[in-house]
Amino acid sequence: MKAVVVAFDAATACGAGLAEAWPAIRDGRRAFSELTRFPAGHLASRLAATAAGLNPRARDSLAMQLLRPLLARLRPAIPADALLLLATTAGEVDRLERHVLLGQGDPEASRPDRLLARVKRLCGVRAGRLVSAACASSSTALALGAGLIETGRREAVVVVACDAVTEFVHAGFSALMALDPDGARPFDRDRRGLTVGEAAGVAVLLREDRAAREGRPRLGTVAGWGLASDANHMTGPSRDGDGLACAIEAALRRASAGPEAVGSICAHGTGTPYNDAMEMRAFGRVFARPAPVYSVKGAIGHTMGAAGLVEAAVALTAMKAGVAPATAGLRTAAPEAAGWVAPEPVPLPPGRLALSTNSGFGGVNAALVLGP
Repeated sequence: MKAVVVAFDAATACGAGLAEAWPAIRDGRRAFSELTRFPAGHLASRLAATAAGLNPRARDSLAMQLLRPLLARLRPAIPADALLLLATTAGEVDRLERHVLLGQGDPEASRPDRLLARVKRLCGVRAGRLVSAACASSSTALALGAGLIETGRREAVVVVACDAVTEFVHAGFSALMALDPDGARPFDRDRRGLTVGEAAGVAVLLREDRAAREGRPRLGTVAGWGLASDANHMTGPSRDGDGLACAIEAALRRASAGPEAVGSICAHGTGTPYNDAMEMRAFGRVFARPAPVYSVKGAIGHTMGAAGLVEAAVALTAMKAGVAPATAGLRTAAPEAAGWVAPEPVPLPPGRLALSTNSGFGGVNAALVLGP
């Protein structure tokens, strides 16, 4: 029995919800600005994609400030018997920062299990699990949720994802020399790195027959998924793209679909030299001819553990709108990406599937096939 998406939304630097953010994402408008939350002059980039209205000195963590209004809107769509899958990489690490840097607060408050408990209360559910698989965390959680539903172990799953721009995260990528001081330019010939972003996302999945019985809207399906490790390096992707290609092929098999059924690809597309080249090698291995490829990270930044859910939500929105978003920041496509990516929106053929891919530290690769 298929896993049907009956509700989803996301808060990003482009807007507090997808309805607000979609025009900016579609048209490739960048939401980057100079950091004011912490000193960044000594770091590789002063730019980040931060959401409006967040207060780093508030009682709530930045992640909770992103999540509260989002979950308040979607709470009526979340069944009480749903299993919560919370996806994050750093969670409420800013609580730990406050203790270490300012001597304020309880460092235990930054523990991921504490965040899980708080999100369970906001969702109104009793059961929950934490999923942390680097920058493929929320795509992994969506795959897990769809698998639990398809195998009959659950009827309802709510996937919640969050990560915020903190000094810990930003300084870490700076130390890795992975930041572009001028802002991320995914798949560009002259790309130099990523831009850190923040986001929260929510997706409610129901078993197909239950969704129909309850009269829920059918916003899409998680038709297939694949996960693979390239076992290459702690932070660097395998140069040949084999791990991601294996994940994509597994997702297509699960969806009982061939590459020709895919009408668009929402790529991980961080803007780092190695990631983007690796992804294009993987796509070239799986697809006999180019399909429209786009990355939203040139608009909303790299949102870490939230990236997969946000990008799946964008991919479903793009399918409904019949247009692939522009890849923000793209000026001249890298040779391997030429013919695949575009700096402007691209019309999509009707009735085709969408592919969404994510990769992360440790060699994890995730692929989702999304259908109507």
